[in-house]
Amino acid sequence: MVIRKHELEAKLKDDLELVQSGVLRDDNPLDSSAEFNELLAACRRGDLKRTQELITAGVNINGKDNFDYTPLILASLCGHYELVELLLESGALAERDTFQGERCIYNALNDKIRNLLLKYDYSKSTDPLQPWAAHITSLFTRKVPKTSDITLTEGNVSLELHKFILSARSPYFQSKLREAPESVTWKLPQSKPVESFRIVLHYLYLGDVPREIVDGRSSHTEEEILTGIDKISKQLEMPKLWETILAGHDRRLVRQRHQDEVNRAQQQVTDFFNQKVLGHKMTVDASNVSKVKWPHGNSIFADCLLRADEQVDGDTHQEEDEEPSAIPIGPESILKPRNGTTKQRKSVLYPVHKAMLIRSPYFETMFSSEFLEAQESEYLHVINVDCPPAILEIILGFLYTDQAECPLDLALDLLYAADMLLLDKLKNKAAALISSLGSGTNNVLIDRTHGGGDEVVEVEPINVYDVMHAAWDLRVQRLETFAARYLAYRLEDYIDEEEFAELIQQSAAKVKNREETDTIELLDDIRYYLGERFRLRFEDAGLDEMLDESNEINAREPSNSEETTNTANTAHQAEIEGGVRTLDGELAEDEFASDAINYQVLLRKIDTMLETLKLDA
Repeated sequence: MVIRKHELEAKLKDDLELVQSGVLRDDNPLDSSAEFNELLAACRRGDLKRTQELITAGVNINGKDNFDYTPLILASLCGHYELVELLLESGALAERDTFQGERCIYNALNDKIRNLLLKYDYSKSTDPLQPWAAHITSLFTRKVPKTSDITLTEGNVSLELHKFILSARSPYFQSKLREAPESVTWKLPQSKPVESFRIVLHYLYLGDVPREIVDGRSSHTEEEILTGIDKISKQLEMPKLWETILAGHDRRLVRQRHQDEVNRAQQQVTDFFNQKVLGHKMTVDASNVSKVKWPHGNSIFADCLLRADEQVDGDTHQEEDEEPSAIPIGPESILKPRNGTTKQRKSVLYPVHKAMLIRSPYFETMFSSEFLEAQESEYLHVINVDCPPAILEIILGFLYTDQAECPLDLALDLLYAADMLLLDKLKNKAAALISSLGSGTNNVLIDRTHGGGDEVVEVEPINVYDVMHAAWDLRVQRLETFAARYLAYRLEDYIDEEEFAELIQQSAAKVKNREETDTIELLDDIRYYLGERFRLRFEDAGLDEMLDESNEINAREPSNSEETTNTANTAHQAEIEGGVRTLDGELAEDEFASDAINYQVLLRKIDTMLETLKLDA
């Protein structure tokens, strides 16, 4: 333990010198901005919603304050497990061999959080784009399914590459392929070692630069290969390659250079995606999709078309024997309905690349099998995806750039689509969006039954019943927990609804061969969070004195505790006919007595509902 402490102190000293000299970037820079301080405050109180909003707004989650506290340290110290999980998934640093990483782990409030931090190795915690970059790198050598569309040859050596990656990453290839997009081969000049080309192209595909430049079987010297790398990197306009080579064996410096290149590549691919894929999407009448002809060798280098249908008002269908007014060839053509025809259901077609689609196991299986979509054809295959165009664009954005920004009203649709395409990471993002923006302890998702009176409330576009059904259908425990907490904290708005009773029945039916002694899982969770809800109300008002031996709140007998009485007397009083009115219409002395009665009223309503449904729980 002493040896490890000395090693860590020596490493921190070396890193500090590199940071001060400007060679190494500080992973946890001092941040005194108002936005960062707001993020720290949100992490202290466990506010998932506000933390998610600030992360989306671009606040640096790896900054630190004047006391060297980072958001992750505060969330860990205060015991907010879900918040720690959110920060880690968003790229918060938790590497053990750093001062902040060690401090975060050893200050964790409980073992559950500590174990979560320990399982995040540096590749996950410091580089959230690592899976995306690893996929790009794998394309350099991947043979199945076939996604390459250009071959670089030199003698008996050939490299199977992808035009869209070459065009996005290198201005040189962008210019050459713009002039001849149909090219399928490119002969390497013999004046430079093939090893130099291999290293440069592997780096272009976000691979690591090998420590040993010269292979034992190579006929060229290290100087010749390095000279070739220098010339090729200048030709392809990739100046950062030399910085990576010069980084040598310093692990943190090499990793920093690699992260910088991955971030740069992500921006390049994002620009390509926005300009080529989204910029050349086509909207056609659904009945005319089969008439669309998009050739191979197109300027976008697309090798298939994804189709998503949208519904329009006055949806009608064109007769099958009617001919379209035009046949679109390529991205500039858009099929338009004839003059005088009624509005029809529209289909949106996206020119895409199999190399990025196979990040989804669904598409990987499709293109690796004997399905029609994997066969050679004269024109690009049109592949239908059963989701709205807005959802498909979010999915494509994730596949191409690893980014996914989804409004709350589309989160459930995205959840189902991501499950269909076996995109677990995107599915988790959608679930996190719903649960973090609707934390049961925060009044974020305003209930749809609220809004009576003159007060104007903003109703969020989500339905908790739909959330619970999605949680059951897709087996997302995170959403089950959220929905149960949400219902418990607003139970008076739902308890009398027929749909709520049906939900309880469905939960009971999940137990096969149900016996009278079996419980109802959803109802158990609601009761738990209902108790939590009212205990939170009384945590500062002598709760223990307001509970009887059966753990039920005694609403009728006032507490003899002078402290409780004083707290109750200072509580905010609702002006309803001189007192506070409970759920059953009775007047109570104050809001604490009202809440105590309401707790019993809600429990009785649950029992009454179970009797009506003839269920025992």
